[in-house]
Amino acid sequence: MNDVIIIGKGPAGISAALYTIRANLKTLIIGLNDSTLHKADMIENYYGFPQPISGRQLLENGEKQALRLGGKILNEEVIGIEKEDVFVVKTVKGSYRALSVLIAAGQKTADVKIKNLNKFEGKGISYCTTCDGFFYRGRKVGVLGYKDFALHEAIELIPFTNNITIFTNGRSPEFSADSSELAGKFELNEKPISAFEGGDFLERVVFQDGSVYPLDGVFIAYGSASTINFALKMGILTKNRAIAVNENQETNIEGLFAAGDCTGVFKQISVAVGQGAIAGRRMIEYVRSKK
Repeated sequence: MNDVIIIGKGPAGISAALYTIRANLKTLIIGLNDSTLHKADMIENYYGFPQPISGRQLLENGEKQALRLGGKILNEEVIGIEKEDVFVVKTVKGSYRALSVLIAAGQKTADVKIKNLNKFEGKGISYCTTCDGFFYRGRKVGVLGYKDFALHEAIELIPFTNNITIFTNGRSPEFSADSSELAGKFELNEKPISAFEGGDFLERVVFQDGSVYPLDGVFIAYGSASTINFALKMGILTKNRAIAVNENQETNIEGLFAAGDCTGVFKQISVAVGQGAIAGRRMIEYVRSKK
């Protein structure tokens, strides 16, 4: 059992961890090496560096700092968050419990360029199996994705229907060894998709080779789970596709915080670090109040 779980190991997440670890809270940091800072060759506008530093080096330094102080870092993909008596953070490899959670996973967005996708959003195309799976009981549905997140969403649909197809849209599946056996539960279609078609509601998928696949609904789970996916499933308030927080980085769910790019702020390291510090301090107060 952890005191704090931090999702994301970029500037916001590590900054918060530095506070919670030093406050003697058991802190677990979970994330992948997918920060956009990995693509930054030179950073010249961050305080305290007389010479430019690469984004990759800055990230590595942050992780080393958190580890030196006693934090634990897992390089795993988070596929879900649930609130029971405590928070349960689910990854491909397992589940981890904590009194408080910080979402600091950036603002990744699924880059899906398929004709009519926007047209059928809310009319057969959904981004939340928890929200909308009920409406597809016994119907023919698809999940658009090629990673473990897509498998997780397909499994979430099993209580509602057994007619589930995973569409990879021309991508080769990238299921981890821990999840590969689960793929056998579903039909897998790897054809590139040209368009979604239908009348008032989605009726079919049209592939680039001209073939057609009739179905009632598609759930988008392309790439890795984003902060918006977490928000939709948990009922976290959002604004302009970012997580809404107050001045203490608190979401509308008690004990759940957010910091950094996922809150829709000015995308700068200094801002992420500042928000992480505020979140870390408030999480310390919250966890101590629960013990």
